[in-house]
Amino acid sequence: MGIEARIEELGLEIPPVPDAVANYIPGVLVGEVLFLSGTIGKIKDTLVYQGKLGAELTVEQGYQSARLCTLNHLAMARAVLGDLDRVERAVRLVGYVNSAPGFKEAPWVVNGASDLLVELLGEERGRHARAALNVNELTFDAPVETVLTLQVKS
Repeated sequence: MGIEARIEELGLEIPPVPDAVANYIPGVLVGEVLFLSGTIGKIKDTLVYQGKLGAELTVEQGYQSARLCTLNHLAMARAVLGDLDRVERAVRLVGYVNSAPGFKEAPWVVNGASDLLVELLGEERGRHARAALNVNELTFDAPVETVLTLQVKS
């Protein structure tokens, strides 16, 4: 089953490509590697969750925000590739979690993005190398920002 069909089966929707807030593009394809820009959990122009994990937001809200980041990455990938079925596998995910002092659960927040990649691509193609980092601030007070690298079919 293709990624687009799997997204529909899960009742999800790929949002429009997020607008760039500075001088960059959604992604750069180098050979079979697609480097996607960082994204936050915006749908259209709305940041669905806002604030720090461990203060204003729960781990579950951060998890959902990370899932939204993955949907935005898929929108970006489709814009660059033209077809999500060109995605061979997830290679590397870096998640930045806007954390209140003492918050140590960034890995469980970033699982929102990782779990969705596995749901969409399957265990073998969806599992990836990863880093989950606590940070003290993110743009627009977003709870999560992720950066994704994909291998694509030539």
